Amino acid sequence: METVTNIYGGIDNRPAAGRSTTTEMVTTRQAQEVQAAMVIAKKFPRDEVESYNRIMRACKRQSLAEQAMYEYPRGGTKVTGPSIRLAEAMAQNWGNLDYGIIELEQKNGESQVMAYAWDLETNTRQTKIFSVPHIRGTKKGNVQLTDPRDIYELVANQGARRVRACILGVIPGDVIDSAITQCNATLAGQCTGPLIDTVRQIAGTFSEKYGVTVQMLEKYIGCKIESFTMNDLIRLKKVYRSLEDGMARREDYFEMVPAANDEEIKDPFKGKKEKKQTGQAKEPEEKNNDQQGIDPSFIPPEDRQTTIFK
Repeated sequence: METVTNIYGGIDNRPAAGRSTTTEMVTTRQAQEVQAAMVIAKKFPRDEVESYNRIMRACKRQSLAEQAMYEYPRGGTKVTGPSIRLAEAMAQNWGNLDYGIIELEQKNGESQVMAYAWDLETNTRQTKIFSVPHIRGTKKGNVQLTDPRDIYELVANQGARRVRACILGVIPGDVIDSAITQCNATLAGQCTGPLIDTVRQIAGTFSEKYGVTVQMLEKYIGCKIESFTMNDLIRLKKVYRSLEDGMARREDYFEMVPAANDEEIKDPFKGKKEKKQTGQAKEPEEKNNDQQGIDPSFIPPEDRQTTIFK
C-alpha cells in the first residue's frame, strides 16, 4: 500500500507571510505581559479610599500644584483644565492603570500615533489614534522637520495631550474635581493677602528691576491685570527667575509697549515752526516802512534799551 505524503504537513509551524520570527516573538511577549498585568490587577485590586487619599496627598505638594493646571487666553476668555502632570500623578496613585503613546507608522512626512489609557482592573480603555505631520509652525511660516530628535519631541508633545485626555476619561470625574480643588487650595496658601495686592507687588518689582510696564505684562499674559490668576503669577514667577539668573533677556518674553500715561510728541518741530512763522510775519511791516520812507534801521527811543539787552 502506497503512502501519500501530506503536502500541508507542518504548515502550522511556519511563520505567516510577511512576518518575521522576531515580530512573532515580540507580539507573543506583549500579549503575555498584558495577560500577566490583568491577572495581577485582579489578584490585587485597588483600595479606592487609599488611592483617593494618595492623590490628595500628592496635590498638597507645592511643586505639583504649580504645574497641575494649564491656562491660555482664547476669544477674550481663558481656557483652563488639568495638565498632563496632574493626570500622570492621578494615574500613578490610582493604580492598576496602563497608559502611554505608541508610534504605529512613520512615512510621507508624518507619524501615525496611538495614545491609550487602560484600567486593567475594570477593563475600561480609552484609545486615540491621530496623525502628527513633521511640521513646526513659526511666526515666519511652517518649517519641515528632518532631525530625528525634533520629530521625536514633536510626537511626544502632541501625544502628551491625547494621553491626558485618555487618563481623564478612565479615572472617575469626582476624583479629578477633588484633585483640582486641592491643588487650588495649595496654591491659595502662598498668598498672605488678597490676590490683587500680590499682583500689584509683582508688577512693581518687574517695573523697578527690569523696566517692564503693566501694559507689557498684560500683553504677555493676554488679559488685564485685574483678571490675573494664580496660574498667571506662577508664569510670571518663572519669567522673573529666568531674568534674575541671566538665562534670558527682557525682550525674549515681552513686547516693548509704551506706558499708557506717556505723552506722545506728535510734532517735535512745532515750536520752531511757530518762531519761523513769527519771523516771516514781520517782513511785510518792514516793507511797509520802506514804502512810507522810514529808515528800517531806525529804533524808537522807548525801545532802544530793550533792544540792546535782547
